[in-house]
Amino acid sequence: MNTPNKLTITRIILAPIFMVFFLMDNVYCRALSLLIFGVASLTDLWDGHLARKYGIITGFGKFMDPLADKILTSTAFISFAALGYVQAWMIMLIIFREFFITGLRSLAAYRGLIISPTPSAKFKTGLQMLTIVAILLYINLKTIMPAMGYTGNFFELKLVTQMFDWLVLITMVITVLTGIDYMVKNVSILRGVLK
Repeated sequence: MNTPNKLTITRIILAPIFMVFFLMDNVYCRALSLLIFGVASLTDLWDGHLARKYGIITGFGKFMDPLADKILTSTAFISFAALGYVQAWMIMLIIFREFFITGLRSLAAYRGLIISPTPSAKFKTGLQMLTIVAILLYINLKTIMPAMGYTGNFFELKLVTQMFDWLVLITMVITVLTGIDYMVKNVSILRGVLK
């Protein structure tokens, strides 16, 4: 169990901790959830950097690193949907794609084949992270600003929630398209796996 893999496991552990604190409607808990998500996201950058720098890329890391990303992003999206900040049907499509592809990769790994993430899939993960951070920052400001005496109505504007709907919709479309791209680029491997 090398350092990159330990960081990957840490990201998986932090996902439910993030959710617990985020779902508490409390200024301090929301701020802490943002910090936890930030730390979890940094482990993604750091584990990949260490693995490449020291040449310790393993089959475990190739499989678990993307899975850890999916667990973290899915936890955040489910939390947003639970509080009504995003449309649940969009989140369901995102999560279905994520775990469908993960299932195929697991089956391939069981057969001794490692299917690495495509560049478009990595872009998709980055977009999901940006979307989550934008929504997290908004929710944190919405929780913190009134506690600091802010009395404006910016956080109640319908335009803001519509912007999040569009942002999540774009993220969902790209997520689904990268799933299709993933299957097309690995069709020969997948045919062998599904026989």
